[in-house]
Amino acid sequence: MAKEKINFEDEQVKNNFRHTASHVMAQAVKNIWPEAKLAIGPAIDNGFYYDFDLEYRFTEEDFLKIQKEMKKIVQANYKLERFELPRAEALALMEEKGEPYKVELINDLPEDAVISFYKQGDFVDLCAGPHMESTGQIKAFKIMSVAGAYWRGNSDNKMLQRLYATAFPTQEELDEYVNRLEEAKKRDHRKIGKEMDLFAIYEEGPGFPFFMPNGMILRNELEAFWRAEHKKRGYVEIKTPLILNKQLWLTSGHWDHYKDNMYFTEIDEEEYAVKPMNCPGSMLAYKRKMYSYRDFPMRVGELGQVHRHELSGALHGLMRVRTFTQDDAHIFMLPEQVNDEIKGVAKFCDDVYKMFGFEYHVELSTRPEDSMGTDEEWEMAENALRSAIEEMGVPFVINEGDGAFYGPKLDFHLQDSIGRTWQCGTIQLDLQMPQRFDLTYVGADGEKHRPIMIHRVIFGSIERFIGILTEHTAGKFPLWLAPVQVKLLTVAEKFAPYAEEVAAKLEAEGLRVVLDIRNEKIGYKLREARNERVSYIGVIGEREAEAGTLTVRSSKVGELGEMSVDEFTAKLIEEIKTKAM
Repeated sequence: MAKEKINFEDEQVKNNFRHTASHVMAQAVKNIWPEAKLAIGPAIDNGFYYDFDLEYRFTEEDFLKIQKEMKKIVQANYKLERFELPRAEALALMEEKGEPYKVELINDLPEDAVISFYKQGDFVDLCAGPHMESTGQIKAFKIMSVAGAYWRGNSDNKMLQRLYATAFPTQEELDEYVNRLEEAKKRDHRKIGKEMDLFAIYEEGPGFPFFMPNGMILRNELEAFWRAEHKKRGYVEIKTPLILNKQLWLTSGHWDHYKDNMYFTEIDEEEYAVKPMNCPGSMLAYKRKMYSYRDFPMRVGELGQVHRHELSGALHGLMRVRTFTQDDAHIFMLPEQVNDEIKGVAKFCDDVYKMFGFEYHVELSTRPEDSMGTDEEWEMAENALRSAIEEMGVPFVINEGDGAFYGPKLDFHLQDSIGRTWQCGTIQLDLQMPQRFDLTYVGADGEKHRPIMIHRVIFGSIERFIGILTEHTAGKFPLWLAPVQVKLLTVAEKFAPYAEEVAAKLEAEGLRVVLDIRNEKIGYKLREARNERVSYIGVIGEREAEAGTLTVRSSKVGELGEMSVDEFTAKLIEEIKTKAM
């Protein structure tokens, strides 16, 4: 009889499966190195790990040896049997087995805690579970890497060895995952960014990226697109300062709720903070004059640079930095306009993501533990976001407790071309900031009222979006964004005058062109241009010079053959106009 298929869509099943795999790996390590001491081995995103205290240092060559032993344990199909012991017996068992880390964990449990263990064959581990029924269910696994990890994450404790691994119900799923990781390495925006000379991060400023000329072209095109699309939708643009005084951040609530992520300075013996968010500055801009209900909705955009303190270990290229530019906007509105404005932003996000070829899913993030405001205000705000997205027919999931401290939000998670997800857009509904800054308007009744506001981003941050887009396209950007749209290569120096003539015609149409008329072999020049991910390469030799043509290669579709200059120019102009991917 066929075994029941493991439902890996169920997060609990996936967790049980990978937790069981971690026990299989721990047993394999103990079989090979009986002197190894066991620490902890949880399931994590995309896999699991186990920490070991072992004098012998694991190498990549050991991975296959451990996996071979794991296969034996799987083939033995040991049942995972749970049993419980009183504290004294639990301690005695772990002391007898020479497991000091397990003894420490037991000692830290409450006096009345249920102390449970799992047994598979002759291997026993302290564990709360749950697990799969037997080791035989763990069919496909792979050890990925080894790293150092302090016991309990404390640098005062001993450094252990952490084996990272993953497991799937089938070999096909494992192979697909490993291939995706290999593809992700090839697409790493840090590697591509260096090859295309887009950006750099130096030791003098960890987490503070430098944008090079090619990167600035890409960035400026994105910002120009952002401005044009916002103008179409009735937004105005402002710019607020980088540094503002302590009183502002006390008023906004950031001083009490976000201080650990901020940078500070002192000016004229007064405390100031470097802004981690643009919204408090936008509040001051609103307060410069009194508005009527007829002025709403007010859609105010800002490409605002912010600074946030990130731990050095969390920094990662453009994806996690200490300074970035948020494509922010704050929408001030009347209560009856809330529904339409939420839907308007959601539609804006949809238009932008589809243009870049991203699929996405939406999460409704609800009230966190550290929050401002009343239960009634949070309930009203969460219901407003929920009803708007439901009316649009957009599926969403609830992300409990992950809202901002001042309001719930809809988060847009993009899926890239190799299946990874990235949180980019967000729509935050805020009843707190207008209160804290005493924002008002004059209603139809002649009385003062409080506006409601939305905070929103679409790219999320310009820097991170560039990183995501670089990996999504593998550096082969849509032509309108490409730093170098055309590179003309001459077969020999004598064709330089014709190449210069072609370049001038293309540049006259606003195209970004680079000439390579060096006295180098054409094969070398082609390889270099491909590595730079130039959108179109035009080769010019004797035939092309005589015919007034060029032989064209596209970075996305390959060889296009010989084309006239006019035909080639028209093709590129149309591709830019339609913003084709």
